[in-house]
Amino acid sequence: PAHRRDIPAILRLVRELAAYEKEPEAVVATERMYADALFPDRGGPRVYAHVAEVNGAVVAMAVWFVNFSTWTGRHGIWLEDLYVEEAHRCDGLGVALLAALARLCIERGWTRIDWSVLRWNTPAIEIYEALSAAPQTEWLDYRLQGEALAALARR
Repeated sequence: PAHRRDIPAILRLVRELAAYEKEPEAVVATERMYADALFPDRGGPRVYAHVAEVNGAVVAMAVWFVNFSTWTGRHGIWLEDLYVEEAHRCDGLGVALLAALARLCIERGWTRIDWSVLRWNTPAIEIYEALSAAPQTEWLDYRLQGEALAALARR
């Protein structure tokens, strides 16, 4: 699990991920935002992070939150971001982070881990399929944000 001291490294990795996904300008989050989300002064966190270190340096991260299946009546994990620095992509760190989240699910009686992957990210897709993760091709992801979100809120 991540610690407060890992926040600068997590944000750096998020920026690297955004660049990898061809949207470097999309990251507007700050260290303060991450501190408030991961380690709030009041109440429990609503988002969590795990990190992997090599020689004391954070080189990989998994940012996730708890979701809920109405069909099973049990929780699971939504994996928002999984990222490994390019120099460490063949070190097994991404799989190790996924395994840590899988153990967490099993320990807590949760039923699954869900995530999205860009269709062109074939290296990640190959890893997920090697782990027997199943693509959910019958579902489409949707997002409501910006002016569309505001317009709906005004209805």
